[in-house]
Order: sequence, then structure tokens, then C-alpha cells
Amino acid sequence: MKKLLGSLRKKEQPSGSRSEASSLDGGAGCGYGLRRKGLSKLHRAAACGDMRTLSAQVKKLDLNQLDKAHRTPLHLACAYGSTNAVTFLVDKKCQLNLCDNDGRSPLIKAVQCQEMFCVGYLLQHDADPNVVDLDSNTALHFAASNFSISIAEKLLEYNANIDALNKDGNTPLMLAVAGSKQEMAEFLLKKGASVHIKDNSGSMEEFFRMSDAEFQKLKVQE
Repeated sequence: MKKLLGSLRKKEQPSGSRSEASSLDGGAGCGYGLRRKGLSKLHRAAACGDMRTLSAQVKKLDLNQLDKAHRTPLHLACAYGSTNAVTFLVDKKCQLNLCDNDGRSPLIKAVQCQEMFCVGYLLQHDADPNVVDLDSNTALHFAASNFSISIAEKLLEYNANIDALNKDGNTPLMLAVAGSKQEMAEFLLKKGASVHIKDNSGSMEEFFRMSDAEFQKLKVQE
């Protein structure tokens, strides 16, 4: 469980050393390690929020164009919190649920990077909150592991599956408990998360016993 949680928190690392990388590398919470070299003008403009270049590029290129990692401009705009680029691309009717090489949609990237505006705007325009990545993690799994209660609440408002199981049989609640995120666990319980689902190691009752001491005092009422 802890190994899984660590994999959710881990950011993709840029290739090459930091001295070789541009200012796009390792942006706060970005979830992508990017280098200007190899990015098209369209993708670079979306990541940086360069609206003049972005507007010019979409007039002659497919706004759903994929880079080598199968990222659309919307993926990069969401990962870097380029809100003007996000609204522009969404309003231009770009595809919202295309997935990158990790199976992650723009919404998952926005959640992973805790970009609340991007999350809300995508959901308002019918982005699917239940898309799963290659490990069957949903956006709510990422919200739970990153302690993003406001984002989790927004996802649930748009019918995210609160008891979704990833490939290891873990729900968002299980990840919250594993990460010692008591407030998130209590929030999910109040929202109706089940404690009767078993993960690959046993029941939720056993799981709570394996978790940090404060969770032994957590009273579960359904």
C-alpha cells in the first residue's frame, strides 16, 4: 500500500540534467518533466499560457495534436495551471478525455497537480471523472492521495465513483488511510465511502489496524 501511494505522489522526472532543461522543468506540482527541445510550438504555448502563439497555432494545426508521450496541448495546460490556455482549448471543443502514455486524461493531470480551476472547468464541460490510468487509478484516487478535499468534493459532485478500485484493489478511502490523511478519510466516509470492500490484503477492518495509531480512534458509522 505504501509503495502504491508513493507511486501516485511521484512526479515524472525530466530527461537530462537541470542545466540542460528549460524553465518548464519541474514546475510546482506540474506532474510532467518537460524540456522545450522536442515540444512543438503548440504544446509549448499551451504549457506556458502563450495565448498569441496558441491562437495562431490552432488555426493551422489540430488542437488535439499528440506529442511523443501522447500528451495533448490540454494535458500540458492543465499540468502547468495555464488557465487561459485551458479555457481557450476547451471552448474550442478540444477532446477532453484523451489519455497520455500513462493513461492519464487532462482531468487526472489537473487533479494530480492540484489545479482547482482547471478541474472545475473540465468537469463543467463534461470531462469524465471516472477515466482510469494504466494502474486503474481515477482522478479521485489522486485527490485522496494528495489530500485535496476541495477537489475530491468537486469530483464527487460530478459523479466520480467514490469506491473505484485500482489494479491493487484499493479505493480512494484506502489510499487516504494509508497516507495518514485523517481529514480526507473522514470526508470520504461522510460522503458514503464503503468500509466493507476488501483490498488485496484483506478487509478494511484489518487495513485500519495496519494504519497509523490515530486511525484506530476513527469511528466509522454507516
